[in-house]
Amino acid sequence: MQVNRNRPGDSRVTPGGRSVVTIGNFDGIHLGHQALIRRSRELASGSDSLVVVTFEPLPQALFQPHAAPPRLSTVYQKLQQFQAAGVDRVWLMRFDLDLSRLSAQEFARQVLADGLAAKQVVVGPDFRFGYRREGDVARLRSLGEELGFGVDIVSAVFVGEQRVSSSAIRRALAAGSFADAAAMLGRPFRMEGHVVLGRRLGRKLGYPTANLRIRARPGAVQGIFAVFARIVNRPENRKETRPWMPAVCSMGLRPTIGGDEPLLEVHFFDFEADLYGQRLEVEFVAKLRDESRFDSLEQLVAQMRRDEAAARAILARSKPPV
Repeated sequence: MQVNRNRPGDSRVTPGGRSVVTIGNFDGIHLGHQALIRRSRELASGSDSLVVVTFEPLPQALFQPHAAPPRLSTVYQKLQQFQAAGVDRVWLMRFDLDLSRLSAQEFARQVLADGLAAKQVVVGPDFRFGYRREGDVARLRSLGEELGFGVDIVSAVFVGEQRVSSSAIRRALAAGSFADAAAMLGRPFRMEGHVVLGRRLGRKLGYPTANLRIRARPGAVQGIFAVFARIVNRPENRKETRPWMPAVCSMGLRPTIGGDEPLLEVHFFDFEADLYGQRLEVEFVAKLRDESRFDSLEQLVAQMRRDEAAARAILARSKPPV
């Protein structure tokens, strides 16, 4: 899979042949996103390339940085999912003021027609594009007729009576409803990142943790959780990936010790190793409680013991991930 970061109009991304293009934020790569990619794959044939156009940062993070929703997936996770789905190329477009000011017609011409040689564009029913979201599905069809590409609309996906969306998944995660989130994602919710050096306070308290810095807004989950976690490597080194291990983790600002940045802290049960620089993957099983501020470290440690006992009991009844 090829990843392009060209600006619109820099050069044709698909030299020779044409492309089937699907567009979106693809945060979480949920069942709705998967339906878009699956339909695009059905339409791509012969020399046609399946191209995904997605944006970083997400548009809301540019216009409302303090009110932007938490991310469901990192760029790395998105690219992993695209590759697994058989996407040929990903156009990872930097969403900035210049891009946001392109009109619907300019976006269709520069990005879809000239940049990607689009033969077919696959979108959802609520797709909007162009300056101030002026373009809708009807406008895209009209521009396609003018510029030489077709438009295919994929219906919304439902799980039961719930329409699948990134917003619905965020609500499920915030409520600790991991089964509901997994049903909409098509897989369990996971977070991952590299272990960074922390204050080492957990070790002094008898609870050494592996700390993963969350660079974007605080994650879609907040609080204390029973989890399974494992050490992973890049796809070419997957044979070195360790087994899933039971753990308890916290996601938040650590108010008792005056934390000022979001951290995902993972405490493995009955396992200790130097994990600095390693990449961890964490699968959430159950929420134990919200994050709290304690008046003393002694109170904090007493609660950590209760959290460990609760997590061990839950995970003993849970099947580790495959």
